[in-house]
Amino acid sequence: MRKGTKSFVILGGGTAGWIAANRLATHWQDCDFDITLVESPDIGIIGVGEGSTPPLKRFMDVIGVEESDWMSRCDATYKTGITFRNWSTKPGFDEYFHPFQCQPDDFTVPGFFHNSFLRRQGVDLDGHPSQFFLGWHLALQRLAPVAPPNFPFNMNYGYHFNSGLLGEFLQEWAERKGVKYKQATVTGVVLDDEGFIDYLETDAEETIKADFYVDSTGFRSQLLQQALGVPFESCEDVLFNDSAVVFPTDPDENPEPQTISTALKYGWAWKIPLTSRFGNGYVYSSKYVDDDDAEMEFRQHLGLVDSDIEARRLKFKVGRVREHWVKNCLAVGLSQGFIEPLEATALDMVQETVARFIEEANKGDMTDRYRDEFNEGISKRFDAVRDYIVCHYRINSRSDTDYWRDAGANEKISQSLREILTAWLQGKNITDELERQNLDAYFPSMSWNCLLAGKGIYPTDEQVRPGNELAHKYNLQDIERYLKGCALNFPAHNEQLAILKKAEAA
Repeated sequence: MRKGTKSFVILGGGTAGWIAANRLATHWQDCDFDITLVESPDIGIIGVGEGSTPPLKRFMDVIGVEESDWMSRCDATYKTGITFRNWSTKPGFDEYFHPFQCQPDDFTVPGFFHNSFLRRQGVDLDGHPSQFFLGWHLALQRLAPVAPPNFPFNMNYGYHFNSGLLGEFLQEWAERKGVKYKQATVTGVVLDDEGFIDYLETDAEETIKADFYVDSTGFRSQLLQQALGVPFESCEDVLFNDSAVVFPTDPDENPEPQTISTALKYGWAWKIPLTSRFGNGYVYSSKYVDDDDAEMEFRQHLGLVDSDIEARRLKFKVGRVREHWVKNCLAVGLSQGFIEPLEATALDMVQETVARFIEEANKGDMTDRYRDEFNEGISKRFDAVRDYIVCHYRINSRSDTDYWRDAGANEKISQSLREILTAWLQGKNITDELERQNLDAYFPSMSWNCLLAGKGIYPTDEQVRPGNELAHKYNLQDIERYLKGCALNFPAHNEQLAILKKAEAA
């Protein structure tokens, strides 16, 4: 980046490209910046990232979008968390819920931490996480996490959506903010004498020139990796999955506001509820199963063996680029990296990348003064997300296939993750370890505790002893009564979705 930057070209659309366009246009709307998104009519988008974490709501708030503006248009539903099934074979831990913690949970999470900590010390307490969170009760009762005005607590939730429709909506919203849209297929990238991107060449023999470029070209990474030669650092040694097969199925009339992640023989399957359909995908490793056998296993899982529904097959690579901002180019989305679909972190990384870029560019007076600081921060975030995802596989207790046995015995995990697991197994408070490593800002202690407790990483029933009165500090029946009482304030999921649809029509 050079001082005086006034024009941006975003190469590639999709959700990532249009998130970048909206965020840049919103922040610099009073600065007379020229922002153009260039998209090829001949190159499709992957378009299966259909779940989010709570930062998507904050992004919508920043760019001025109400839920009634977009949710019905994009077949969207609410999401209070993720249920994981069949990742563990330990009795009582065949499934657990990873919530988006909200303010009502502030009164119950201490009970979870207390029980979980003492269970690791060998005290006979119930340390299963699901029951301590309002999101789990809302998901079970199919209630939307939208509180009435008189509810005294703040809620925290994500969404499910049709990614193609969301991209179209964000395009319209960006164009309202002055972002220009151009269809063109870029065939060449010309660098200047200093190695900066000078201009782009198209198949129509046009040139497209800007001061700064945003690479949203997906796994091709046409600008950052191909033209600027930034290395890609794979993490396939700890994350084996590289393929997916995808099917739609009919929707529920009142869908659960949660994603379901079910472990299968060679990976895991997602089930995402939209108003128009269920999105279903099987993420697996082609090193352990061929594509046809994976598709057949998935059809059996969905009860679609005799169905003529055509499968969509995808390939991806896991890892990240060594640097995300190089010269006058920033990569976003798949162009910068991907840590597989588990936990729906992809859009969060896009938003974080663009927001931090704006912050560092402003701080540096539109120069690259703080570029190294930016690259280090985004890479640390990628690595922290990677370790949290890797942990799901490393602590699995399945032994039915080589895939799961190899994942559970993998010794190539990072030193950071090794130290977290050691702290847990030694019965220490892992919040202290996360703070020591400065990791709590990525996945909070609550998430790590849910992951490790939810998969049953505890002494067995035969190894525990009864606790005294102090150990039984929290009454689980009181916690259940409180959370069910809170849930009485929330509408049925389908009723809230109907309100949004009516508001859009009006």
